[in-house]
Amino acid sequence: MKNKNLLLSGLLMAVLMGTANGQRLTKSAVWDRISRYFTPPAAFKDDLGSYRPLLRFYNGDTVLTKKAWKERRAEIADTWNQMMGHWPPFIKKQEMEVLDTTSREGFIQYRIRFSWTPAEKTIAYLCVPRTKGKLPAVITTFYEPETAIGAGKPHRDFALQLARRGYVTLSLGTTEASKAGTYSVYYPSLENATVAPLSMLAYTAANAWYLLAGLSYVDDRRIGIMGHSFGGKWALFASCLFDKFACAVWSDPGVVFDETKGSAVNYWEPWYLGYYPPPWKDTWRKKGNTADAKGLYPKLIKEGYDLHEVMALMAPRPFLVSGGSSDPPERWTALNHLVQVNRLLGYANRVAMTNRPKHDPNDASNEVAYLFFDYFLKK
Repeated sequence: MKNKNLLLSGLLMAVLMGTANGQRLTKSAVWDRISRYFTPPAAFKDDLGSYRPLLRFYNGDTVLTKKAWKERRAEIADTWNQMMGHWPPFIKKQEMEVLDTTSREGFIQYRIRFSWTPAEKTIAYLCVPRTKGKLPAVITTFYEPETAIGAGKPHRDFALQLARRGYVTLSLGTTEASKAGTYSVYYPSLENATVAPLSMLAYTAANAWYLLAGLSYVDDRRIGIMGHSFGGKWALFASCLFDKFACAVWSDPGVVFDETKGSAVNYWEPWYLGYYPPPWKDTWRKKGNTADAKGLYPKLIKEGYDLHEVMALMAPRPFLVSGGSSDPPERWTALNHLVQVNRLLGYANRVAMTNRPKHDPNDASNEVAYLFFDYFLKK
């Protein structure tokens, strides 16, 4: 085990520092390591499953041109935003309060406070490498911001590892809501939310983007987002609904509705797409039975909507699904619809997926995720 850990550490250092002669990995060398994840297994090649075609308007008309896709994209965005509720105005001029500063190996960690909704501030961690010039950046999302900087479960320290690789990172979390068992962000209030909480989480990440974009050492054209599980759902909706994110990694969020996965792909919960006013004595957890689901979720299921429509808003921006037990290889039947959209727009290699047996991320899945960011965000 010791030798294995030393090997993994060596691989990570090789990516960070480059080859033995001191040169950083070239873009082509990074591509050689990740390119295979942009091609589905032979069993799922060109398989579109039973998902509603993206290249067809809701009235049945076919999308054949880039111009028509622009109209179709607007139709999808308008429809979903109407169903989920519209966001309040962005907080573009951010005022960041530094609460404390910690010097760490290769970077400085700031504990900060900023406004992520018109009525609420949050505490986050900003990690800044000791590197000159405009840097790429990644926002990380989870139940609390400490996990991503290395103070939680293993293999979820995304902000820490990316900061070591030269990225400015901003770690977000819903600490107080998670402690209260409400998990999400509710606008204007928990008792009377007018925006689906998962959409509102996306809105907070958009305001975090404006915070990073306003920093003199961040290149606002090279800001990505990454999260796992709850954070993966958060990152998925944020990157799709807010088009200023350059790329995204979603770790096992459940990229389509799938009630066979039980509590893992649980978009029916009130803190995601099944909001209804509290009290939430018994949230719905019955597999394959939508009879007790409330809020927007049962409407989405009944009327044939699925998350591949939300993901379509990413095109042609690249994304990686870091799949585990919630997102097995057969998810390519949904992702292939996204490949079609990108092909129409003249792009290839914009949709990728890795797969592991378990829900938890691991060294191998995280390494591909970091290389994905290296390829698309680093110069």
